[in-house]
Amino acid sequence: QVQLVETGGGLVQAGGSLRLSCAASGRTFSSYAMAWFRQAPGKEREFVATISWNGSVTYYEDSLKGRFTISRDNAKNTVILQMNSLKPEDTAVYYCAAKPGAVVSVAALYDYWGQGTQVTVSS
Repeated sequence: QVQLVETGGGLVQAGGSLRLSCAASGRTFSSYAMAWFRQAPGKEREFVATISWNGSVTYYEDSLKGRFTISRDNAKNTVILQMNSLKPEDTAVYYCAAKPGAVVSVAALYDYWGQGTQVTVSS
């Protein structure tokens, strides 16, 4: 069992940065692939980024490459999403997710989810 808690969301102006954190509980955190997804009002949940259990493999939604960076610290049971050059279209609730095994970009394949943190980017 893994419990996930996201923090770091908030209101930021376009062009600004935010750093989201996901704190995980459970002894098996270091064996899980982790990911960030987001959901804007009226839209489906979409993939943002994922990272393998040891951090050696990362994938990003194509349009976010170069602006968003995912990382993890297994000693601290934490996954980070650094978001730079934010745009109003990045406004959404951001969710952290975990699954055993390989990284994937499909939300339905993730077993554990946090409650989400709101990110609002003003123009």
